Amino acid sequence: MSDRRLTPFSGRIALETLRGQVAAGAFTEGEPARVILPVVDLSPAPGALRDRQLIFGAAVTVIERRAAAAFVQAAADGYCGWVPAVALGAPARPTHVVSAAATHVYREASIKRGEVMSLSLGARLAVLDEDATFLRIAEGFVPRPHLRPLDPPETDPVAVAERLLGTPYLWGGNSRAGIDCSGLVQLALALCGRACPADSDQQSRAFGDFLPAGTVPRRGDLFFWKGHVTMACDGERLIHANGYTMSVAHEGIGACLARIEAAGDGPFLGLKRPGA
Repeated sequence: MSDRRLTPFSGRIALETLRGQVAAGAFTEGEPARVILPVVDLSPAPGALRDRQLIFGAAVTVIERRAAAAFVQAAADGYCGWVPAVALGAPARPTHVVSAAATHVYREASIKRGEVMSLSLGARLAVLDEDATFLRIAEGFVPRPHLRPLDPPETDPVAVAERLLGTPYLWGGNSRAGIDCSGLVQLALALCGRACPADSDQQSRAFGDFLPAGTVPRRGDLFFWKGHVTMACDGERLIHANGYTMSVAHEGIGACLARIEAAGDGPFLGLKRPGA
């Protein structure tokens, strides 16, 4: 258990699955919960800078509650960390996902009566009722055009990523409010029903061997550098959340490779094809 990001152990309490592997003061089966705020930081210690973020509807297992914080493990990718306890609510069975770049939850089934919160692409919702215009969730009403059922999943991760063009770059970000390179890739693949780790180093190990040098990129292929990942749109362009434009942007593949090499940010590691 060398990777703390994937180790469900708060330093005092561990999941029962780690019994005999870590010296914990106590073990627990954990408590199911879900994120009920639009977006929340997932941090290595209470109040610390974020490692990643979780968005509305994300399922978690609560391992420890300590004052105003809770140590959790995300169900989607196993990532562990601390979140504010106020960000968690009772678990719910999601039925729909936000498929627009962002949406609002309204107090009533009217766009003129005020909103409760904003939600990002990828937020998972448990729909209770619906009509021709709105779908009702426990927190309010969401415009029908901004949602789609969880099943079947989408089929084109590049098209998903392109909905976030112009989103500001944010280190560790996972939402329309701000996102980083690995967050964009994970979100795009997740909406297409493909499991994907959270950080670029984890992603670089997750999809088999690198393709042979000189392979012509296909739509959806992933380019890796140490600490950076991008997604091919076709054989000439890619999309990525990047610190160069400080946004989610398209870039020519050749131009991106040359720019990163010239900046001295490390060599190109290679190309991978998720699902290949």
